[in-house]
Amino acid sequence: MPRIIDVVDHTNVGIEEFAYREPQEGSGDWRMGSQVIVGESQSAVFVRGGQALDVLGTGRHTLSTANLPILSGLIGLATSGRTPFTADLYFVNLKDMPQVRWGTSTPIVMETPGKGLGVVLLITHGVIDIGVDDPMLFVKQYAVGRSMLSVDDIRDRIQAALLGELASLLATSGAQSVPDANKLLSDLEGGMLVKLNDKFAQLGLRIKAFESNPFTAKDVPLDQLRNYVSLDIWERVQRLNIAQTAAANPGMGGALAGAGVGFGVGQSLGAALNPDAAAMQQQMQQQQMMMQQMMMQMMQNQAGGGNQAPAAPANDNPQTKEEIMALIDGLDAKLSKGEISEATYNRLVAKWEERLKSMG
Repeated sequence: MPRIIDVVDHTNVGIEEFAYREPQEGSGDWRMGSQVIVGESQSAVFVRGGQALDVLGTGRHTLSTANLPILSGLIGLATSGRTPFTADLYFVNLKDMPQVRWGTSTPIVMETPGKGLGVVLLITHGVIDIGVDDPMLFVKQYAVGRSMLSVDDIRDRIQAALLGELASLLATSGAQSVPDANKLLSDLEGGMLVKLNDKFAQLGLRIKAFESNPFTAKDVPLDQLRNYVSLDIWERVQRLNIAQTAAANPGMGGALAGAGVGFGVGQSLGAALNPDAAAMQQQMQQQQMMMQQMMMQMMQNQAGGGNQAPAAPANDNPQTKEEIMALIDGLDAKLSKGEISEATYNRLVAKWEERLKSMG
């Protein structure tokens, strides 16, 4: 015969304990008439077949069809009301867990359009006071199948949810600098805490207090930045880096800036990665072609003095066919080196070819 659990309680609650299963090994055998004693700041949730069913609040409960309506319907109780049934009972600690540590193990990426590389990596750490707000939902999310659940067991999930919500709030707040981000933290410690709790309510949890150290910017080498940002942002950062490197060259910096190399890097860098790989590749190719054209125009401006005509060849007044052909060959060489524009090349070639025709 199975051993029937007649009376059960859970008084030795751990400091960071969220949930405790009775019995610890296997499932319990219960009957209508068994008693469950639920202490202050506790709830008890019955689970059968991996499904959380009925919840008991603080007090001494004699199990009946009245306080276990869902479970009673599933087990098909006999008329006597004392048929044994198998189920797990989870005692849930409803007390707040104070000073639960959290931190940015992975930096939060914040866009800073028009400033620096257009993106900054934010890091910080702090503590929260957290507790169970909805025992049924919490047991479904985390406790089913565990003999005991503590803060450490779900710390990573708590932190991931917290950082995800912080990143979302930052993205919608319009913050574009570290001071802006720290202003948001101050608001979270005050009135904006309700927005943070909207996310945790979906997990059956609540945050009673939120404390954080100020955000600081994490410095990483440029080649490591790709580990933290999307491909779209990484490509744009690379383009800006090319422009900044070229600007450090005294002979090219001003012209590159004037030609517009790096255009668009100062725009919003938060566009989601295009799922259409072909479209993304085509976009990147178009951007590269645009940069090449700008750099070619820059070199032409340097060589030809902007929109002015280029300097005349050494023999600027050829008289014979041979001299004119040599001059045209020289123009071909200048065009291939980018020393003159295609428009200038076409104009001069047309001029001297016309002279050749007139010479018969």
